[in-house]
Amino acid sequence: MAHTKAKGASKLGRDSQSKRLGVKVFGGGKVMPGVIIVRQRGTKWLPGQGVKSGADDSLYAVREGQVAFEKKKVLKFDGKRVTSTIVRVV
Repeated sequence: MAHTKAKGASKLGRDSQSKRLGVKVFGGGKVMPGVIIVRQRGTKWLPGQGVKSGADDSLYAVREGQVAFEKKKVLKFDGKRVTSTIVRVV
């Protein structure tokens, strides 16, 4: 005899849709104001000059120019110095 009553066919197929995160405009790419440069969860990349952070932590351009990525040592709240990537528009 069957161990479960007859119901739906499959218990699989409930994976969430991909959120298309990541860098949208790479270093050297030209941007206009309002163009999204990076989509992210949390602050993997930090905003620099000419870049602002949105409500969902995505980074977007505030002025026209070229995108530049640079590594910088940043002081965290617990006193640690960590290398972070800063995105700016020059």
